[in-house]
Order: sequence, then structure tokens, then C-alpha cells
Amino acid sequence: MKTKLSLLSAALLTASLTMMPVVSNAAIPMSVDGQALPSLAPMLERTTPAVVSVAVSGTQVSKQQVPDVFRYFFGPNAPQEQVRERPFRGLGSGVIIDAEKGYIVTNNHVINGADDIQIGLSDGREVEAKLIGADKESDIALLQIEAKNLTAIKQTDSDEVRVGDFAVAIGNPFGLGQTVTSGIVSALGRSGLGIEMLENFIQTDASINSGNSGGALVNLNGELMGINTAIVAPNGGNVGIGFAIPANMVNSLVSQIIEHGEVRRGVLGVAGRDLDKELAKAFGLETQHGAFVNEVVPDSAAANAGIKAGDIIISVNGRKIKSFQELRAKVATMGAGVKVEFGIIRDGDNKTVKATLGKADSVEAAAGALHPMLQGATLQTGNKGVEITDVAQGSPAAMSGLQKGDFIVGINRTPIKDLKTFKALLEKQQGSVALKILRDNNLSYLVLR
Repeated sequence: MKTKLSLLSAALLTASLTMMPVVSNAAIPMSVDGQALPSLAPMLERTTPAVVSVAVSGTQVSKQQVPDVFRYFFGPNAPQEQVRERPFRGLGSGVIIDAEKGYIVTNNHVINGADDIQIGLSDGREVEAKLIGADKESDIALLQIEAKNLTAIKQTDSDEVRVGDFAVAIGNPFGLGQTVTSGIVSALGRSGLGIEMLENFIQTDASINSGNSGGALVNLNGELMGINTAIVAPNGGNVGIGFAIPANMVNSLVSQIIEHGEVRRGVLGVAGRDLDKELAKAFGLETQHGAFVNEVVPDSAAANAGIKAGDIIISVNGRKIKSFQELRAKVATMGAGVKVEFGIIRDGDNKTVKATLGKADSVEAAAGALHPMLQGATLQTGNKGVEITDVAQGSPAAMSGLQKGDFIVGINRTPIKDLKTFKALLEKQQGSVALKILRDNNLSYLVLR
């Protein structure tokens, strides 16, 4: 049977919501010799009020260009595109992180496109929420409500989480109301799954399902380890493999949203790959985990710190990393201007370097503002030009012919090397624009009308 990865997207609901906790059989150690069995109940009584339901509604708008043949038959007044609107409703989960200010963390995909967001509290209250900010690449969103007598969740250092630690998932699966399940931490630093652009997941076998998105993964002290985000779901249900965004990563992103109103992504300025068995053998290394540096961008944070091509980055702020994807996720969520210590291996010797992260030059949110047919594309400066790092399915950018992995290397007859130049040139253009595209080492032109 084919296994697929699925976001815990909010399920359509018609049933009324209840917030009474349902606790599954807890996979925790049991006492013997006549002693009382342990219980999660005391911890849950303190923790579950910090986990809320997130009910959303809105209208999905899809646009499709009318084929030229139809415009030919119906004349110059024929519509250029078809616009379809479809109402939707959904349910997810959220976690109160600041009781005084009413801040709630959830997943971006839970609230994406919503016109109305309602929070269901454990005491039965329903409160309207406003969106403070969101980050699509890491799938985090920050909401705020005005309500008294809230309970905020306690947090732990997610870098201290170990494989084998007991884990408890709290959320609202399938609209049943608040549900609690338990298991263990199965793996750390999971990446390369194709779920998000920035992946550094905690994997757990605590049962999580559709509707758990944005809910809490806590330890036996009720402290937040991560935000539940995705599952492996070959049949749409839980098979014991779920993923959570680490709490430290969430906190960094939330702090940036609160301070700046957006995520100001940090950049190290390296390109590379995972350190695998073959590469480790070629370099005579005992370790098989880390990020191999293929290239260092000139004048970048990495270059200024003295990182060189051929270095192997094995730790970030004293914490070991397993892959280049994990390095990318950690750096990108720390924020621009942050000082970071990297452990590296160079010529077989261990070294430590310090770098001040640069600011990512990304205009995901503004791509549509630059040109209507770029809406849905994520752009950033790459080593060959302006890189298309993502294209939303069915978006105007996708219909224009842009693909993930493309590089925009010119506008009309003017070459471009970075996003700043691209934005400046595009803002001056009127009418149709010809983008020079590099795809798989082949050059072509794509015309935006």
C-alpha cells in the first residue's frame, strides 16, 4: 500500500463542538507490586485548558485563464479569466502561549484563507480571534483573542528532548472535541519529507489525526515540546507516525512576528548537501551526520565568519545537527541579525566559528503585488538569479508556467542577479513582460501579460 504524507488540514464540520477531554490508553510505565498505577490526569487538568479549538470559515477563490480560442469567438470583450468562489469551513487546534496578551499559536494551514476565526476555550466560551502574523514556510501562525482567565501552556527547551521521551498529544481530531493521546518521541530532526519548506520535526507515535493541527505535543510535566503539524496517513488516519514543529523553533518565529509583524528569516549563505556514508568515507570521517558545504556565497554571513567550501557543519549553538535540511531550518527560523556559533570539521579538525546571520531577501507575500501573474510564487535571491523556491498549485504563477526550481535571470533584455534588481526593474515595466528563465540548464522566455 502506498504511503503518503498529509497535512493535518482542518476537517469540514457540521456537528457542535464540545471540549471534554478524551484520554486514550497511555503508553507510559506502569507500577507493579501493589502500588497504584500512574495517571496523567493531574498533569492534564493543568495543561488541557491551554489547548483550544480553532474553527475557521472563508471563501476559496480560484482563477483560470480563458483559452485564446474562446476569446477569439467571443471577441475583445470576452473575459480574460474565470473566477470561482467556494465557501469552506474547517477545524483545527491551537495553544495559548501568553494568557495576559491572549496569544495563540496554531498552524498556518489551519487558518490560511479564513475570513473568520473562532476560538473554542475549554470552559465553553467562544471568542473571535484576529490573525497577528503567519509564516507559510514553517507553517506557523499567531492569533490573538481578548478574554480573561486564560491558561497559558508551560514550555520546555525542545533541544533537550530525546528519542524515547514520553509524549502526550492534545488536540481536536475529527471534530470530536478535545482529545488526549500518548506515546513516545520516535525520532528527532526529521527533514526532507516534502511537507514544509523548512523541516526540523519531532516525530512521535502519539496518535494524532486530522483536526490535531496546531495542537500541543507535551512531556509528562505538561510542558510544550512542539506543535503538531503533519502525519503519515496512507488511509487518512493515524498509523503511528506524526510530526511536530519544535517549541524552540516556534518561539523564535513567534518572537519575530510579535516584534516585526513578520518573520525576518536569517541567512547563513551556504549551499550544500547532507553528509552521507560515502562522503564521510571520502573525507576519512567517523561521523556520518552533518551538513557538507559545497559553496559559500561571497560577502555572506558564512564568508565573513570564515566558513569555507569543504567544511562540514556538525552543530549549531552546541547542538548537533543531522542534515543540511536541519541546518537550513534552524538558521532560517532564528531571524536576521542573530549571532550563532557553528561547530565545523575542516581537514579532520574540529573548529568553532561565530556568524551573524544575514536577512533573507524573500518576497513571498509581495510576489503578487509585483505582478498579478506572479501570485502564488515564492522568490528569493539564488546563486544563478532569482530562484523560484515554491509555486502554489493552481495559482496564477503556476498557470503562467513558472515551476519550482526555475531561475529568473533576466527581464526583457536586461540580466538580473538578485531579487532587489528584479523588483526594481519589474516595477518600471508596463504591459507585457518577458522573463528569461533558466530551467535545467536550458534558457527560455516566459511572457507575463
